[in-house]
Amino acid sequence: MAALTDAELTILGLLVEQPRHGYALERVVEERGIRTWTALGFSSIYYVLDKLAKRGLIEATGAPRSGKSRATIQATQAGVELCAEATREALTALTPIHARVLVAMANSPGLPDAEVHAGLTARLAALREQLAEVRATRASQEPLPDAAAAIFDYSEAMLTADLTWTESVLSKETTVDKYDVKKAHRALYSPPSKDFTVVDVPALQYLAADGHGDPNTAQEYTNAVEALYGIAYSVKFASKKNLGRDFVVGPLEGLWRADDPSVFLARDKEKWDWTMLISQPDWVTGEMVREAAESVAKKKDNPALAGVRLRTLTEGTSVQILHLGSYDDETPTLNRLHHEYLPEHGLTFNGDHHEIYLSDPRRTAPDKLKTVLRQPVKPLGTRSAAAESAHSFG
Repeated sequence: MAALTDAELTILGLLVEQPRHGYALERVVEERGIRTWTALGFSSIYYVLDKLAKRGLIEATGAPRSGKSRATIQATQAGVELCAEATREALTALTPIHARVLVAMANSPGLPDAEVHAGLTARLAALREQLAEVRATRASQEPLPDAAAAIFDYSEAMLTADLTWTESVLSKETTVDKYDVKKAHRALYSPPSKDFTVVDVPALQYLAADGHGDPNTAQEYTNAVEALYGIAYSVKFASKKNLGRDFVVGPLEGLWRADDPSVFLARDKEKWDWTMLISQPDWVTGEMVREAAESVAKKKDNPALAGVRLRTLTEGTSVQILHLGSYDDETPTLNRLHHEYLPEHGLTFNGDHHEIYLSDPRRTAPDKLKTVLRQPVKPLGTRSAAAESAHSFG
């Protein structure tokens, strides 16, 4: 015979205890606080009764006097025997750990810290309220039989454990100082959108992946970005677990270059060379990156994983501006930078064109996208990076 669900076993057990009509079942479920420890819904008692009756586990003891709800129902002999068998099995069954909050924690790095904190705080308040309700229900029924007391003990223990766990996670979220490159180098990641500004970019390290082709259509680009994010989050988790040091995964960044710089202004994307980047804290090592790549590779086959490396980039003096809008609308701003600002200030290119993508294009309208456009520069007449600047985005 098919196994009983928790709801079916609960209702069957109440009818084995003594015959009851529907209203009496509803009352005892409410009085004993049964819904706090089973998945029995407010409208599901009669649905469960119907299922039990169809299996021959319960039966009406007589004709109802005023509708179905007043029919007294009792367990059949088959119901009594199956209830006992299912109860013996349930006593040895371990509680499965399928809490939805565990899925949420696995996905939490994709949310802003404030949202994670707010969600856990709301969870903590709900747990405290539920625990208070269980204790109040228990107090209203004292003294309790041993079996009923054990049920309340278990409910309180589970809620208390969940509450303690939530408090612990909240405490760690609050006390662990997360490194955030956007805050540590605010001037580099929040330039004005109207005027060009000159910044001095220190040596920073990144996860880097090289490639070629149109970022909108090239599978090589898609693979590279997936590999970068996969490794970045794996490094983050390992750093927090093994070193006790956490960080916010930085935005996607990109260096762009071509043998013929005119292909950028012409938007001939098939001829673009690129290096996609994600910033890393200075404590991240090459060994950590290799271990993370191996871990990610076990979960998904991605040819780009093997090419991701830890790279230090020193751009030095650079000119940058915040572009608001579609990536394809950057050309007027770049024209102004290349043909007006740089010549007027006696500057020329000194490295690859650098873009920092502050918005998620999957969730942001094209006209709302925020992108930092950065160009390393040097005074005219110097040759410190001539070979690299000759092929930069310009």
